[in-house]
Amino acid sequence: MTTLRMRVARIDALTPTIRRLLLVPIDGAALPAFSAGAHIGLHVPIDGRTQRRAYSLVNAPDHTGHYEIAVQLEAASSGGSRWVHQLRIDAELDVSVPRNDFPLDAATRHALLIAGGIGITPILAMARALDASGTAYALHYAAREAALMAYRDEVLAMPAATCWLDGGDPRNGMPLADTIGAPQAGRHLYVCGPRPLIEAVLAQAKTLGWPDSHVHSELFAADQDSTADAAFEVVLKASDMTLTVPADKTILDVMIDAGLDPLFDCRRGDCGVCTTQVIDGTPDHRDICLSSQDRARGDFCPCVSRAASSRIVLDL
Repeated sequence: MTTLRMRVARIDALTPTIRRLLLVPIDGAALPAFSAGAHIGLHVPIDGRTQRRAYSLVNAPDHTGHYEIAVQLEAASSGGSRWVHQLRIDAELDVSVPRNDFPLDAATRHALLIAGGIGITPILAMARALDASGTAYALHYAAREAALMAYRDEVLAMPAATCWLDGGDPRNGMPLADTIGAPQAGRHLYVCGPRPLIEAVLAQAKTLGWPDSHVHSELFAADQDSTADAAFEVVLKASDMTLTVPADKTILDVMIDAGLDPLFDCRRGDCGVCTTQVIDGTPDHRDICLSSQDRARGDFCPCVSRAASSRIVLDL
């Protein structure tokens, strides 16, 4: 994958825990184009090795002189968000070119955009792109309180946007059934944010009869609470290895630690690049990309999913 050498040109504090960074190319060359929903990969030094952390691009696709990202500092961060929050103006870093696993469907005639928390980043890029193309849309942005809403003023300035505050109780927030409504020809739903929001939106859309092809989601896995996770054993049949997966690491993490070179990209369970097969054991699926049919035939995303049993055997 092509890597760009970039410089931090600007930093803004959007909330007490979210920083916006504008990145520009060191050599002044034109940046690779991208489409709304795309992300870039920051090459982050963690525990003595370089790891890639994906962050959604917020700027409109026609603003290609820079890349704009917004990064939330996570209390349970593995190091990525902490490293980004320590960057200063003129810091240099390596960045993987944009990749889009959450694109706007070309058949969209009206878009329903739903964002929760830091999930506003790709959703706002979509709204900007839809504005530019003249495509109708409605944007709904949910958070606990106004002070935690990055880009709130910009969202409120959009005529078709609504902000919802629930004070920490989802029952007081966005009325999903009314917000989503019945499916319509050419209407597509896009949702990004923490897992509980995405699961609630997907379940409500299904209840209302939305076809799967008209519902699109991207998970921000950093919001997961992993405090209740337990260690388990993973058997990699093709590699003839047995590894222990501790509570604070993923199967993908321990494979990399063991010197293996697994195929992966997003590390959030939303792209499906790392998908493998469960041979034995009970999976605890935590991805957002696999359908119920995929899971029924044994598909499994080792970047986020775990084992509900004490041992799981994978075709890796």
